[in-house]
Parts: sequence; C-alpha cells; structure tokens
Amino acid sequence: MNKAISIGATGFGIIAVCYGFARFAFGLFLPEIDQQLSLGPTLSGVISGGSFLGYCIAIVASAALTERIGPRFVAVGASLVAALGMVGIATAPNAIWLACAVLIAGSSTGLASPPMAAAVATAVKAQQQNKTNATINAGTSVGVALSGPIALLITGEWRLAFGGFACVAVLMALIAAITLPATHTKPLHRRRLPQFDGNIWRLIIAALLMGAASTTLWSFGGKLGTIRLGWESSDVGILWIAIGSAGIAGAFSGNLVSRFGLNATHWLLLGLMSVGMLAVGFDGATEATTFVGGALFGGAYVLLTGVYLIWGVNALPDRPATGLMIGFLMIAVGQTAGAPVFGVMLDAFGPTYAVLSFAVISLLAGLARTGQKAALA
Repeated sequence: MNKAISIGATGFGIIAVCYGFARFAFGLFLPEIDQQLSLGPTLSGVISGGSFLGYCIAIVASAALTERIGPRFVAVGASLVAALGMVGIATAPNAIWLACAVLIAGSSTGLASPPMAAAVATAVKAQQQNKTNATINAGTSVGVALSGPIALLITGEWRLAFGGFACVAVLMALIAAITLPATHTKPLHRRRLPQFDGNIWRLIIAALLMGAASTTLWSFGGKLGTIRLGWESSDVGILWIAIGSAGIAGAFSGNLVSRFGLNATHWLLLGLMSVGMLAVGFDGATEATTFVGGALFGGAYVLLTGVYLIWGVNALPDRPATGLMIGFLMIAVGQTAGAPVFGVMLDAFGPTYAVLSFAVISLLAGLARTGQKAALA
C-alpha cells in the first residue's frame, strides 16, 4: 500500500479516537455528567482545563520521545493512554476520580500528534506531506461527528459511550503497531533547542489566543445549548454532529494556505470561528443558528489547527515533531487557561458576556500574524 495512504489512514484513525473521543467528547456528555456528579459550571471548567493541561505535558514529552525512539511506539502509547483515560471516565464515581481520568484521556492527544508528523516526514514523499498532515489532522472532526449520533442513540449514557470508545482506542493501538515506521531515516537533533525567531513567537501568540477562545464550544457547547434552548443532554449530540461534520473540511487546510497565503487564511478562519461561537451562545439563539454556528466553529477550528500545523512544520523543517508541538502546545495552553475562565465568567456574568468576550479573543489571534510577509505554501 502507498505509504501516504497507509500512514494517513492510521493517523486519521488515531487522531479521531484521541481528539474526538478521549478529549472533546467530554463537552458533549458534560450536561449528563454534571447532573450525575453535581459538578457545576466552575468545577466543570476546571476539569475541562485538566484535560488540556494533560495535553500540554504530554505533547512536550511526545516530541522528545518521538525524536528518540521513533513514531510507532509513541503512537501506540497514545492510543493505550486514551483507552486508560476513557475507562477511568466510564467508571468515575466522583469528581476527583473524573478529573484524574479526564487529565489522562486528554494527555493522549498530546502524545498522538508529534509521532504522526514524524511518521509523515520519515516515510511520505515531500510533495505529499502537507496534504497527508492536513488529512490526519482532520481526524478530529470524524471523532467528534461520530460521538454526536452515538450520544443520540444511547440517550446520554456517557459511561457506556466512553467504555465503547476505549475499545476502539485499543484497536487503533494494534493498527498503529503494524503500519507506522519504527524509526527515523534522518539524523536526530536530540539536544539542540529550536531557535525561537519572530515567526515562532507569532505562532505561539496566535495559537494561544485561538485555543483559549475555542473552549467556548469545546468545553461549554453542551451547557450553552442547555441554557439557550433547554436541551436535554442527548440533544447536544446535534451540535456535535454539526461541529464534527463541518470540521472534515480541515483536510483542505493545506490547499487553502497554498492558494491564499497563511495570513489571509488565518484571518478568515478566526472570523468564522467567532461568528460560530456567537451563533451558538448569544441571546436569541435558535436550533437553526446553533446548528449553523456549530458547523462554522467546527470547520474553522480544524482548518485553523491545520494552519498551525503547517506553520510549525515549515518553521522547523528539520524537526517536524517539535514544530508541530509548539503550535499545538500553545493551543492547549490557551485551552487550559480558557476553560476555567469561561466557567467563572458564565457563573458570574451569564452566557452573553462570556461568549462575546471569547469571540473577541479569537479575533485578537489574527493580530499575531499581521505583518508577516512570507506565506507558507
């Protein structure tokens, strides 16, 4: 089988499981989890932030491990960690247990991304790498989209859902062990730190702000649907279907950057993400605006992560795992801070003020790229 196809398909599946199931499905089932474990918005935000914190720690470790032991073992480990965390969520008897399990599950996403970037750089032809990376990254959307109808079918039985997700994660670990390259074919740079030039600092700021803004729907989309529309927990699956289905467009992020340049693409997607957040959370939201807003958010978010992936890999072409790590780490740092802050604002000021504030944060991320002349192809 063609290396680009086999690695792309395996990476797509691992990202779908780790991001769509282990990390972002928590927001989908949050209303039902909240009802059973009596969390409240502030504690929900803190627990959601724990998922992103686990990601931050894991992605740094993953980049270093990938450069030392190769992508196969790290990718297999990511799938198994996802399974462990989701088993913990499925069996959680209280908030403390849940917080620990969410942190473990969230860390799997940090482990998953760097080995996939390294596998692509190692075994895929140069002219196919941007497209393959973008396709793998779009796996997030399929995981999110699939979790929506699953929630509808099992009427909010979140423990059963996470148990099933854990089984899929184990299966993906077996597939990764068979298909991914075990070692690098290029010399490794194990001790040299990357040079943080102006381009890298712009990436850090932009990804940080975008990540913080994105917690509006990733962590509180279900809660906003409950507040604005009186949705039951199972109804939130409709929003997740919209977010995930539209996010499949993330596979085309490489094409957009090549055609329009990184700066224009970046601004457009940040604007669409902000509009999507407002359509879901603002006063007067309807089921139609919520569905459209979720689609705008999902498509824009996954395309933006593809943009940051391409930005980071091109900024450090000799160290693709580290280049990806920097952008994705900053998204997660923003999410770690953003989730509890949004929860506090939602408690104190209500959804309109919280959503509007975070939509502005999303737009501010565009300023970090303004003035950068070179567009990434």
